[in-house]
Amino acid sequence: MIEEIRNLMDQYLTWLKERSVLREVSDFVEVTTPYLDRHNDYLQFYVKRNKTGYVLTDDGYVIEDLQHSGCRLDSQKRQDLLKMTLNGFGVRLEGDALVVHATPDNFNLRKHNLVQAMLAVNDLFYLAVPMVASLFLEDVTAWLELYEIRHTPKVKFTGRSGFDHLFDFVIPKSRKAPERILQTINRPNRDTAQAVAFSWIDTKEVRPPDSRAFAFLNDSEQSPSNAVLEALSNYEVRPVLWSDRDAVREELAA
Repeated sequence: MIEEIRNLMDQYLTWLKERSVLREVSDFVEVTTPYLDRHNDYLQFYVKRNKTGYVLTDDGYVIEDLQHSGCRLDSQKRQDLLKMTLNGFGVRLEGDALVVHATPDNFNLRKHNLVQAMLAVNDLFYLAVPMVASLFLEDVTAWLELYEIRHTPKVKFTGRSGFDHLFDFVIPKSRKAPERILQTINRPNRDTAQAVAFSWIDTKEVRPPDSRAFAFLNDSEQSPSNAVLEALSNYEVRPVLWSDRDAVREELAA
């Protein structure tokens, strides 16, 4: 089983490397990743050398795109949620830009953290209908609290690859149930599912052997495709439609 998972991880890393494209833009190198944003455009970030190493930034793309789409981030609650998410990846907000600093030794880790932060912020705050008042993560948090399901929010684990992975919730082990790791996916698609699957595959080997992973999928506007559900299940992440959340309530509360 370990060799099977290791092969899957190697395939993922090979895919990531082969699908990344570099281009010089003035003093920066533009890196195009294989991850798609909500416009089906490839996510890009920019790298510039400085005295101590490198600066990596999205140049404000994620935040500005959300704001132009009518998703306001000016409430204190949403600002706190944004900062908590970025802090989990070690990413700073400079104006509207997501920024990390790297050295040659930790460049791959910092690059990974920036891309994961871009995906997380975009997924966290994107609302299909601008008039919707609450965020999906807020809804999941309220549901856990309503049924007194004990949990720790925003927990970071370092995987076998050395990459850090931030999970929305961890429910600690009890006498009746093992550790349960929960991740919310506001826009279930191939890329968001793949990102969650890789995070779990990389993390699984360093967690207790009976730990389980769940992905809460927002299906309020559109049902996720079977391909998304199968992709998560194939990597031992249990997909849970938000409309079917009560089916796992007792299991999570145990």
